Amino acid sequence: MTLLLGAVALSACGAPGRRDTGAETGSVTWRQCTDLTNPDGKPASPAPGTECGTVQVPLDHAKPGGAKIDLALIRVKATGDRLGSLVFNFGGPGASGVDTLALAAPAFAGLGSRYDLVGFDPRGVDRSAGVKCGGQLEKLLDSGGVSPGDKAAKEFAAACERDSGKVLPYVGTVNAAKDLDLIRAALGDARLNYFGISYGTHLGGVYATHFPKNVGRFVLDGAFDPTVTFEERAVIQATGFDHAFEAFAKDCVAQSCELGADPAAVEQTVETLLNGLKTKPLKVGDRELTYGLGQLAVITPLYAKSTWPVLEKGAAAAIKGNGATLLALADAYTGRKPDGTYSTMMTSLHAINCADYAERPTAAEGAAVNDRVKRIFPILSVDGSGRPCVHWPVKGDDAARRIDATGSAPIVVIGGKGDPATPYQWATKLTDQLKTGVLVTYEGEGHGAYLSGNGCVMNTVDAYVLKGKVPAKGTSCTA
Repeated sequence: MTLLLGAVALSACGAPGRRDTGAETGSVTWRQCTDLTNPDGKPASPAPGTECGTVQVPLDHAKPGGAKIDLALIRVKATGDRLGSLVFNFGGPGASGVDTLALAAPAFAGLGSRYDLVGFDPRGVDRSAGVKCGGQLEKLLDSGGVSPGDKAAKEFAAACERDSGKVLPYVGTVNAAKDLDLIRAALGDARLNYFGISYGTHLGGVYATHFPKNVGRFVLDGAFDPTVTFEERAVIQATGFDHAFEAFAKDCVAQSCELGADPAAVEQTVETLLNGLKTKPLKVGDRELTYGLGQLAVITPLYAKSTWPVLEKGAAAAIKGNGATLLALADAYTGRKPDGTYSTMMTSLHAINCADYAERPTAAEGAAVNDRVKRIFPILSVDGSGRPCVHWPVKGDDAARRIDATGSAPIVVIGGKGDPATPYQWATKLTDQLKTGVLVTYEGEGHGAYLSGNGCVMNTVDAYVLKGKVPAKGTSCTA
């Protein structure tokens, strides 16, 4: 779940108590993939058995005979006796499921022995009518933090309306869930088998709410609680990242850290480095590592313990005047490509977040939340009044915040005790909201448990997805 302290909000069709029965659509025509890219912007070489395709869906689900958009799909064909398809959403919101699955498929090889692994770009993302905002994203990021100044926020929202006004009223998680059922039908599956990570848990929960009878084997890893308010989300995530930062500092010292002799010194070193960027950005070629980009650079490797060493090396280099590693970390977070263009990841994130919340914090409310965040974890604080959703051209809708999968098959929810972005308490809340959820606890660090490589988590998930073995109540896995 990507952080965005300054944005919450938009659309979602369907009245709150309605259950959809599902819809049928044509099959997918698969072809050779020709436009896959690595994070460095270079062409990717997909694994054998990888194919790409599209499925057409209504722009407005209330008008199925009206305008259509194409959703981009990718699949890696099952290597053994096929049980069906397993559809992924890797999070964001706004991340390309096509590019991500092309890279991540080897990590799911066990599941790929019996399932076609399928990824897709949700509506408003990348190849699926991706939201574009006239090159205003960089101004938004350079204006000083995750949340921009008000002028930059207004200009950003206006550019999004100008370039993507056709799709903005129809993005959002409820519409994406309805698309997901059309994908299920196009794949020829009677039920949807699904693996959602981070924001993907929200999409999965909304799908199960609208289509409970179509739920197959569902795994929701790194769970998000959509009922939290703007303030609750900011404070809970600040607390989670503060704990992750402390854990990084302790681990760094245990590994002969370059940044300090004790954890407190390590934390102070990084904070001092960042604060210095406020008045003196660090030159990196023809670019600058600004304070806002520095914040993202520190946050990014806190998502996974395996990337903590990159933060240490990057911060140590920046102190000596070389900000290249930290700038690369920030670019990875924002989807910036080597040619200076951006994927739609951050613009899509704004559009979807503004779609899923009716809440529009005032400047005073935003400042009060920022004060709370600053006291908890200063690196996440965002001085200024920038709130893109306040200026968004489409009103928000809270329909995606309602979760109740009563009547569905069991849904496995995984929560990590050391997850900074989607803290453990959200997993317990989502499990309760689903009514059919089964909680698995991971006693380890990082965002998402399955990709941590923990054997217990992987064996538990594989047994469920491959054999239908529902985890016992109270299942817990240690790191």
